[in-house]
Amino acid sequence: MTEDVLNEFSARADQSIEALRRDLSRLRTGRANLAMLDGVRVDYYGQSTPLNGVAALQVADPRLIVIKPWDKSMMQPIERAILESGIGINPMNDGEVIRLPIPPLTEERRREMTRQVKAKGEEFKVAVRNARRDAKDMLEELEKEKEISEDDRKRALDKLQTLTDDRVAKVDVVVSAKEEELMQI
Repeated sequence: MTEDVLNEFSARADQSIEALRRDLSRLRTGRANLAMLDGVRVDYYGQSTPLNGVAALQVADPRLIVIKPWDKSMMQPIERAILESGIGINPMNDGEVIRLPIPPLTEERRREMTRQVKAKGEEFKVAVRNARRDAKDMLEELEKEKEISEDDRKRALDKLQTLTDDRVAKVDVVVSAKEEELMQI
């Protein structure tokens, strides 16, 4: 019983860490990264379609993303979708491909983004702690229903705390890696 609760906690905490990685990969760091275009959706004949569903995406060099639409009539909708996405990059259209030059970040912008990364990290630490709270409640409920003993609950709570500390440390590692990436020039 206690193993099921701990496994469920681990799964929820790991999902939170993966969600944090996905969120942080979308932040613009001054280097070309296709992940920052993951949220861009293009109106493709009335359907909202991911950008990679209507064009080939390529990182040409560290500061340039090249988008080659499969259908030339999609150039304007792709440009509009990029501008409306709020990623802060102006597309350059030459009739064949769309180029996204990634401007270098200013020191002030880097510091602001670092604060955003720390805030995101705190949000996900709270998510891990909420998962711990739910698991703790489940363990106490199992004890109350006499499905586990008090000793089993205490051992499970100790293990739960160890798992929580491990997941919070992983969040710290992900956040510090992103901060380091942001502060590189």
